[in-house]
Amino acid sequence: MRAAVLYAPGDIRLENVPEPRIKPGHVIVRVASVGVCGSDLPRMLIKGAHKMPLICGHEFSGHITQLGEGVEGFDLGELVAIPPMLPCFKCDQCQKGQFSRCRDYDYFGSRRDGAYTEFVCVPVSNLLKTPEGIDPRAVAMTDPASIAIHAIWKAGGIGMGQRGGVIGCGPIGLFAIQWLKLMGASEVVAVDVSEEKLAMARRAGATHTFLSGADIPANLLCDTIIEAAGHPSSINMAVKMAAPSGHVVFIGIPVAEVTLDNKTFQHFLRQEVSLHGSWNSFGAPYPGPQWTVTLEKLGSGALEWEFMITHDLDLAELPGMFEKFRTDRSMFFSKVMFRP
Repeated sequence: MRAAVLYAPGDIRLENVPEPRIKPGHVIVRVASVGVCGSDLPRMLIKGAHKMPLICGHEFSGHITQLGEGVEGFDLGELVAIPPMLPCFKCDQCQKGQFSRCRDYDYFGSRRDGAYTEFVCVPVSNLLKTPEGIDPRAVAMTDPASIAIHAIWKAGGIGMGQRGGVIGCGPIGLFAIQWLKLMGASEVVAVDVSEEKLAMARRAGATHTFLSGADIPANLLCDTIIEAAGHPSSINMAVKMAAPSGHVVFIGIPVAEVTLDNKTFQHFLRQEVSLHGSWNSFGAPYPGPQWTVTLEKLGSGALEWEFMITHDLDLAELPGMFEKFRTDRSMFFSKVMFRP
């Protein structure tokens, strides 16, 4: 089968590799669609993966082509969603249902071979049924959409008529805007470095948009803010956007050191703002309502997704696309997807 194999940061080769073999309690899935996550960029271009060579890619959907011994409740040809984390189910965090904080997890596309290929062997515990008639590309976007709702729930949700804020309007941020509106936010303030992404934020339902670095008016401070950019400046901005007793949730993964400047800290302290970390997207029973609710809303059309896709490419184009990510700083993209 074809696979895009990461040998070292920036060294990505399209190769023929052996197809996976079926195991008891597993299925073989033919990958229908796989998306590029923001975490794939540093993994494949800068930092590398936990082990290499490795097939990356963890935001994927697929059709079942083989059923292993003991697998029940799934059929050949069925379209499934695949949560990418494989928790141990044994550690103290798993025992509490906090699978995102598992102490001994595996992960498609970063710790084991993922979905930038044609076929993947998946344990039945990582299969989810999908709504009838749903587009495989929508199913492949369950992961970023569930990360967004997981973050909002970390802040306790948002009340009817309150104001939400989102910094970083990539796919996770665009889903966060939609979730905030679905939960009852009357307004959503969106911030990004790109005018094109702010246009997408307005399409997602943002009522006020600002370029990064702008001063947010005092009458637009937010009750719940999702920080999805991971830059030190956006982290400071997110805290200063919080209304009194507001909540700020951090999803973005910074590369540089993060410092809260004194003005930011004074606002956090004096306005009694709550800061939350949010990691991954999982709950109990695994993979949690984050995934099942997201699939239902994608299937019903309550969550829009297709407008986010800027590139939908054959797998053969993956090495060249990642080279463009590395060298072409002017290229505009939102969700990039591949069809293995």
